[in-house]
Amino acid sequence: MNEPVLEVQNISKRFDMTQALDDVSLKLFPGQIHALVGENGAGKSTLIKILTGVQQADQGELLLSGNLTKIENAQKAQTYGIAAIYQEPMVFPDLDVAENIFISHKDRGFFVRWDQMYNEAKIILENLGVNIDVRATSSGLTLAAQQSVEIAKAISLNVKVLIMDEPTASLSNHEVNQLFRVARNLKENNVAILFISHRLDEVFEIADTLTVLRDGQHISTNPLSKVTKESLIKEMVGREINQFYSTRKVKKLGKSVLSVKKLSKEPIFDGIEFELHQGEVLGFAGLVGSRRTDVGLALFGINPVDSGTIEIDKKPVIIDSPQQAQKLGVAYLSEDRRQLGLAMPMSITTNITLPSLKKYLGKLGIINRSEENKSAYEFKNRLQIKTPSLLHEVGKLSGGNQQKVMLSKWLNTHPKIFILDEPTRGIDVGTKVEVHTIIKKLADEGMAIIFISSDLPEVIAMSDRILVMREGRQMGIVE
Repeated sequence: MNEPVLEVQNISKRFDMTQALDDVSLKLFPGQIHALVGENGAGKSTLIKILTGVQQADQGELLLSGNLTKIENAQKAQTYGIAAIYQEPMVFPDLDVAENIFISHKDRGFFVRWDQMYNEAKIILENLGVNIDVRATSSGLTLAAQQSVEIAKAISLNVKVLIMDEPTASLSNHEVNQLFRVARNLKENNVAILFISHRLDEVFEIADTLTVLRDGQHISTNPLSKVTKESLIKEMVGREINQFYSTRKVKKLGKSVLSVKKLSKEPIFDGIEFELHQGEVLGFAGLVGSRRTDVGLALFGINPVDSGTIEIDKKPVIIDSPQQAQKLGVAYLSEDRRQLGLAMPMSITTNITLPSLKKYLGKLGIINRSEENKSAYEFKNRLQIKTPSLLHEVGKLSGGNQQKVMLSKWLNTHPKIFILDEPTRGIDVGTKVEVHTIIKKLADEGMAIIFISSDLPEVIAMSDRILVMREGRQMGIVE
């Protein structure tokens, strides 16, 4: 086999009381797609940050083509040909495609040679097998196209190692296939790819080699041919999980708590009708673009409906704001925890108590910190949030623990109707099982739940009934 283009030797990294990485080693070879898997908190993100120069290891060495290397910052990583693309592409929306591709170049002279730049951008994209207008404004591109632009940017800088961190989390199946085609093209051109994903089916489709991290430690590295899904899950979580989705037991539905008729928001969705019962999980299924999320946003008052009727406990209501929805006992867990779900720089305690802050205010309007901390501590134990302290910034938690904080935040409002929008997106298989267990328990306790997910097997397993949508219209309800 060729010499590794990048080698990690015995890397360790600690944050306060948390050992993020402990003696981890890894080799990336040219023309190979190497999958890195593990639960949230396994150390994957920390390793990526070290490889891209965002953070420095406490111990260990990095070798680039056999030479000892120190990656002091992101600029240095770029110089060495190491680049990364993420779940949310970081393109400049107001610049065109070619400008985004060459934005990091500092050696192209004082004046921009526009025709040359557009021509070179076109050649790079054509070599990737991607058909994008290089003069188009980037804000109009799909997520898959934006990621292709990010990859083209890396190629323009002579990328040797491309890190793909959860690149498919927000993509449709068609867009995933497009991205995989580009990845295979890069592989043929001798680029080493480090592929991180919680979607194990994709890992088995695209990877040549798999490395498992657990609790900051290297567990195994094996060729794909020697790994099964069952053995991989066991190594990831340290225990056997017999099923990804354990089906809910069929039970008699309670009284109707939510009824909507002819719900419309032009031109987004139209004619939505259903009833939601106490203790029921009503699944919302459909492809990307079916507008399931928009119905959830409307029911929570973020984007109120134009017409139709909403009844809660058989009483007509108008939901024109999240505050009104909350007063009526409706909670909404967003699919986008970074932008809409959590205040990332704030502590776990602050995030959990934020929507219900009034109940912690004393007579003089001063927050009762003792009661606030008590509530946060109860949810930490109830949902098994892993953190060194409740004062810890939410943004520094793993994705799975962030999701638990977001669940805690809305459960603390004591809702009767809980809208869950992609509640298991971007979390590992072990945490996914934990979240499913929490949801089932909430339903068993009588909470009415709307469960929105693009993962059809998950919807089928978790739901009592399923409402199917297509392009903003209700196709039917499957009992």
